[in-house]
Amino acid sequence: MGDMNMNQSVTSDFLLVGLFSHSGSPQLLFSLVAAMFIMGLLSNTVLLFLICMDSRLHTPMYFMLSQLSLFDVGFPLVTIPKMASEFLQEEGSISFGGCAAQIFFLTMMGVAEGILLALMAYDRYVAVCYPLQYPVLMRQQVCLLMVGCSWLAGVLNASIQTSITLHFSYCASRIVDHFFCEVPALLKLSCTDTSAYELALSVSGVLILVLPLSLIATSYCHVLGAVLRMRSDEARNKAFTTCSSHITVVGLFYGAAVFMYMVPGAYHSPQQDNVVSLFYSLVTPMLNPLIYSLRNREVRMALVKVLNRAGVRPK
Repeated sequence: MGDMNMNQSVTSDFLLVGLFSHSGSPQLLFSLVAAMFIMGLLSNTVLLFLICMDSRLHTPMYFMLSQLSLFDVGFPLVTIPKMASEFLQEEGSISFGGCAAQIFFLTMMGVAEGILLALMAYDRYVAVCYPLQYPVLMRQQVCLLMVGCSWLAGVLNASIQTSITLHFSYCASRIVDHFFCEVPALLKLSCTDTSAYELALSVSGVLILVLPLSLIATSYCHVLGAVLRMRSDEARNKAFTTCSSHITVVGLFYGAAVFMYMVPGAYHSPQQDNVVSLFYSLVTPMLNPLIYSLRNREVRMALVKVLNRAGVRPK
């Protein structure tokens, strides 16, 4: 018995509390999550394929949209397959390395996507307010640099957060009250004082969220002013359509992020964290391509073109 306790205290595995264990009908919830996961992967993959294949979509806006689709493929892949295997095998352990990988990739993609959404708002600002200078201001080198910076910021942030979080000793319970390894859920298990790091996380969270949000708000204030001054109804409607798609995506992403990282942990329960995390790791990635593709004429035309080439004639 003593040896067993010794082994349990030495083991570096964590136990994840599955999302479905809180549910009254786990099979139904599992089926719903699986359907959303498959739908999200398919729609994002199709959008990526269309952007690669159709030369009319080789523009700065669609290049950034392809990066957003990459994140929307990545987010569910990091969390949902592991959660599904736990449910099917009725065993929720995750290795220390697996936990580190989840934290790294999720924090990397979270920060990179937040910055990317701000850059997409800047792209819309330049397109609406400075249409004549757009080809110069948003030339290929600039777009690559902007997207590269968003990825680099994500990698730097993830490297720092992952190394610090996993540097703490976890000597008490190893049961993570969450369906994947996320920094706030893991810190609750540490037997060392993490209050200074949690404060630093909150401050960095505010900076990481507030700076891009400020850029987005500023961009759209200028865009709205320019759109209202437009004399052509057609131009005004086109500007409103592309901008409203982006604003919807920003609202979904930042709404969940603000709740998780700017609202102190004492004000939300593990169940609420699970719901919000499921929202940004599964629901938002599934909705993003639908929000963009259904409202963008260019994407619909590209899809029709591909279907015609394949011999399928859409009605």
